[in-house]
Amino acid sequence: MDYVNLGATGLKVSRICLGCMTYGSSRWRPWVLDEDASRPFFRQAWEAGINFFDTADMYSDGASEEVLGRALRALSIPREQVVIATKVFNPMGQTPNERGLSAKHIRHAIDASLKRLQLDYVDLYQIHRFDPTTPVEETLAALDAVVRAGKVLHIGASSMFAWQLAKMLRASERHGWARFVTMQNHYNLVYREEEREVNPLCRDEGIGLLPWSPLARGFLAGNRSSADRGETSRAKTDDFAHKLYYQDADFTVVERLSEVAKRRGVPNARVALAWLLQQPAVTAPIVGASKPHHLEDAIAAVDLKLDAGELKSLEEPYRPHPVLGHS
Repeated sequence: MDYVNLGATGLKVSRICLGCMTYGSSRWRPWVLDEDASRPFFRQAWEAGINFFDTADMYSDGASEEVLGRALRALSIPREQVVIATKVFNPMGQTPNERGLSAKHIRHAIDASLKRLQLDYVDLYQIHRFDPTTPVEETLAALDAVVRAGKVLHIGASSMFAWQLAKMLRASERHGWARFVTMQNHYNLVYREEEREVNPLCRDEGIGLLPWSPLARGFLAGNRSSADRGETSRAKTDDFAHKLYYQDADFTVVERLSEVAKRRGVPNARVALAWLLQQPAVTAPIVGASKPHHLEDAIAAVDLKLDAGELKSLEEPYRPHPVLGHS
């Protein structure tokens, strides 16, 4: 496993981050693995050198954080050796103050996340989305407060427009508050709109990219058609994916991907992740895994270097999309 700095910080993270939305409670989503079924994936990841784990308070209504926290203890993973990221924004209750990025919600949300994770602090605390109903100064002051309290080491952002990110970065600088060190955005071979503004802004500001849905929610595996959702439980029930992908050009990208993967003698997923790992400012894709080979392919992708011809072949058929994934 290779390790790189998390954005412009001195914190070292593995080139692959294990995304924990897949682990928690199947009552939340039918494709989510319950705790007993999820435990082997934490072990597999840790033994392969992955030291970076990403979750969120809203995944399985908090159960994902609980499962991750218990897995760290069960595997006797030293706290100083592991990097834990979680997020705040989405509803965690029925009342209006149990959501968003207000100072009140952030104050309660970080304490609730730490309790579920059984940790004293998290390494990276990310705003899950931009909150247009809360002044950015209020959000950033609240995030700075949890950093100063020692509950959080670094803060990160997630999918938003470049002007929103720039506005928040400038506010942090004006007030001397903690600054975003990462951007977890929607970025993969069939959705590259982030290359227009957000990714260049992040490169210029020294912000590391942590792409979510690096395999387009399984679409890049090449097992779907315009008339067939696919055979997996997630493919059959993930209506959100059908709002993101499935354009004609998307299938052409997958065809090119399959051609490159076939010539290499490896699965599509390995090539798709290798492409992402070679993009500027990408620190670590957030990879979900519900089968052992999902992690095996992700780990192997770190050592797979695509040549210029392969990169051109993969990128050539892309066609623009509307902005997707910000809400």
